[in-house]
Amino acid sequence: MPEVKKPPFRADHVGSLLRPPELHRARQDRQEKEISDTALRAVEDRCIRNVVKMQEEIGLEGITDGEYRRSLWHADFLSKIEGVVVSEGVTADAARHFQGGQKGLQRSPTRFEVKSRLKRIVGIETENFKFLKSVTRRTAKLCIPSPSLLHFRGGRKAVSSKTYPEIDEFFADLARVYREEINDLAALGCTYLQIDDTNLAYLCDPKMRKNALDMGEDPHKLPHTYAKLINECIKDRPPEMIVCTHLCRGNFQSAWVAEGGYDPVAEVLFNELKVDGYFLEFDSPRAGNFSPLRYLPRRKRLNLGLVTTKVGELEKADDLKHRIDDACKHVPLEQLGISPQCGFSSTVLGNKLTISEQIAKLKLVVQVAREVWR
Repeated sequence: MPEVKKPPFRADHVGSLLRPPELHRARQDRQEKEISDTALRAVEDRCIRNVVKMQEEIGLEGITDGEYRRSLWHADFLSKIEGVVVSEGVTADAARHFQGGQKGLQRSPTRFEVKSRLKRIVGIETENFKFLKSVTRRTAKLCIPSPSLLHFRGGRKAVSSKTYPEIDEFFADLARVYREEINDLAALGCTYLQIDDTNLAYLCDPKMRKNALDMGEDPHKLPHTYAKLINECIKDRPPEMIVCTHLCRGNFQSAWVAEGGYDPVAEVLFNELKVDGYFLEFDSPRAGNFSPLRYLPRRKRLNLGLVTTKVGELEKADDLKHRIDDACKHVPLEQLGISPQCGFSSTVLGNKLTISEQIAKLKLVVQVAREVWR
């Protein structure tokens, strides 16, 4: 079977990578005001060059900057939209129990509130993408958070009713902001965009569906609402830009927060959401089985997230191949690829494994892809 020449690639990854010690030190120095923003960016540039070289040497075709300029995978992006207020800290009604990683880990999800009219006043990832594209010979891949995060974390109550008396006005402005960013990225040569949407995976979990009900939202309608929103964001993208979406059930210091197979959202995910491909986690039983893949249209691609980023123990190639065989009972092999199930460092803290273990997992992804598809 020939190697694919456009994204998503047979061997791919979700985006974030463990930060090196040098970058951790520079961030700490900046926080303590010992260095300037310019000095921090110089360290980021150097570390990004190194991590790009690592990805290329391994044999990956889709190259990210590791999200090295971010502290949180979503907040750094969304906080740059005028009208959005970001807050942290555990509250009685917000704390979530993460499982795995550290036993009993409690963390309040980052909360987003819309206080005024949404506007894009600066490029959000445009400068970062320009740098990434300038330092790789391969396809520069940019990952951005789903617009649905501005709604799902708080529902209607998190959106000012004074500013947006009709919720449809909020969704329209949000989609416009994303279109403006995506159009500028396209003008800079971005041909591979990934939209990270945890919410659709969370809606596979009965506990999360109840949380949505408690916020006054209908969990049956939300997948349709979010698919429509994302479609509005990407509707003007040029034909050469491939857009994929990634779903996971939480990724914080090797811990996760939700579980449940894709059945509740599969038809909407694969048929209403107008993206070109998917990255879906399948590294453990909490993600369910492969049967929902039967809804995947023949024109779309899907990367199986079979390699976990939660622990350092390396999977066996033969086990991964057997799982690919199982997936092929529901979708043809030519539509599939392989990847880790999530990023290695959705936050600056990273998951509980070493950089060497991370590299070994990425090498394994490339090895299995070459053996299965070539």
